[in-house]
Amino acid sequence: MELLANGIFWTAILANLLAQTLKLFIYYRLEGRFQWERFLETGGMPSSHSATVSALAVSVGLEEGFDSALFAVAAVFALIVMYDATGIRRAAGLHAQLLNQLVQELRRLQELGPTPAPLKELLGHTYLEVFVGALLGLLVALGVHYLFPAA
Repeated sequence: MELLANGIFWTAILANLLAQTLKLFIYYRLEGRFQWERFLETGGMPSSHSATVSALAVSVGLEEGFDSALFAVAAVFALIVMYDATGIRRAAGLHAQLLNQLVQELRRLQELGPTPAPLKELLGHTYLEVFVGALLGLLVALGVHYLFPAA
């Protein structure tokens, strides 16, 4: 199967897994306990989406050339994903946070009735989280490219 031999694909996957693993340790350091669910969640430091797409774009550039059409596609894709992470997804997370606060206030006022489940608030990323994710992806791509050159 050709996908198993695709170094660019596996570099992007490695950047994603590394970013998600780093989240476990960063939040352990901040909160004093492992939160294993963070490994599968979106949002937080560093952005695994940014790490993945930047590793993909840099790997394509290193392999195909930074002047290639394929690199242009990968780079534009990466920029869209990172813009979305700081824009739309971040705004959705802030809206969820506000709605959760409103539901809590309404519950205090009513003290009766059904209790809706809180909305997921950690959806998007700050600019710093996206920057660190993109930097991580760049470093993973460069490391893989130079440590394991294609045969």
